[in-house]
Amino acid sequence: MRQTSHRPLKNRWLIALAAVGIHLSIGSVYSWSVFTKPLEEQFGWSLQELSITFSLAIVFLGLSAAFMGKWVERQGPRKAATLAAILFSIGLLGSGVAVSLQSLPLLYLTYGVIGGMGLGIGYISPVSTLVKWFPDKRGLATGLAIMGFGFASVIAGPLIARLLTSIGISQTFFALGIGYVVIMLLSASYLALPPEGWLPANLKDKLNAGTKVLRQDLEQLTANEAIRTRRFYFLWLMLFINITCGIAIIAVASPMAQEIAGLTPLAAAAMVGIMGIFNGAGRIGWATFSDRIGRPTTYILFFGIELVCFFLLPRATHPLLFQALVFLILTCYGGGFACVPAYIGDLFGTKQLAAIHGYILTAWAAAGVVGPTIVAWVREATQSYEQTLYIFDGFFVVALLVAFLLRYEISRIEKLHHLDKRGMQVAH
Repeated sequence: MRQTSHRPLKNRWLIALAAVGIHLSIGSVYSWSVFTKPLEEQFGWSLQELSITFSLAIVFLGLSAAFMGKWVERQGPRKAATLAAILFSIGLLGSGVAVSLQSLPLLYLTYGVIGGMGLGIGYISPVSTLVKWFPDKRGLATGLAIMGFGFASVIAGPLIARLLTSIGISQTFFALGIGYVVIMLLSASYLALPPEGWLPANLKDKLNAGTKVLRQDLEQLTANEAIRTRRFYFLWLMLFINITCGIAIIAVASPMAQEIAGLTPLAAAAMVGIMGIFNGAGRIGWATFSDRIGRPTTYILFFGIELVCFFLLPRATHPLLFQALVFLILTCYGGGFACVPAYIGDLFGTKQLAAIHGYILTAWAAAGVVGPTIVAWVREATQSYEQTLYIFDGFFVVALLVAFLLRYEISRIEKLHHLDKRGMQVAH
């Protein structure tokens, strides 16, 4: 529900901080791998069986974001984020029960299904809110929140490792469930939408003085209207390719670094840790930069850079060059996530942004399955990562073409709107 004008106006930077708090909590899902070895050793569950848990969480993230997007728009960010906190906490607490009962199916249900639903709702509810609070800095605002999701594993990984050593697996899940629900509920309690037509005071002054022009959204569409446009599917495909290739690199970064660049296992492990920093930095860096150069140009840069990097990786036998290319890829991977909500606002407006964002995030669920599968299949067939990288390079050729097509589509619609306005002026 929207704030009414007689209520005190909230600080938009504290709204952003609340969004970061939610994303730092749910982003801990990227630290799932820290649990796998202790669970293997204690219960004899295989790595393949345990990886299903993480895959389920990502699939249900995408599905819940898609199916609950309209509900998030109707109920508002506070209620949506509160539900996300409850579901995510139940998922973690239930995982503790599953470990105590030594039940792998219960772990799938709690961490994968219930926790995954909390992930999806928690992911979209603060992001769509921030787009409305920051009409002048959409990229920066969404980049801040989604940066939290990317950086979360840097904090959660060592924390979980320490808890596992000191209190055991089930107690670790219980501790995380309690800790994260407190952070998420506190963050959710501050979330709210701005009043209708609200603009920051400094932006109003600049607009009135004519020193700044606010970029207009292409159209104001509902979610059902958006999915009937070509540009929705262009954006979906771009995100799908970016995530597919990025997740694939993340999944095999360590063995690939050892095979191609000759890194030691210890050096490769260190590289994987640093990758998380570049993933997070790319989210805030690229998203902020996109406010200056526009989202269409930003995505063309993403795919151009990744096209070159994936082509060079099989030949990058020098450890520093190999790592530099991987880190650059990770900034584009993270930036692709962070710029999507702002791009949605640019293309479809903010009327039902959470619902449209939810539909777009089904690309994440699909990519989470496709990327690692292609890597594993081609690696087994060829006994090399080289062919895999060339296949993904082909994907980026497609993505680059689609990015140009989307920019052309935007220009075409802008011209039509301009002609419509001219026609109305003449008629008037």
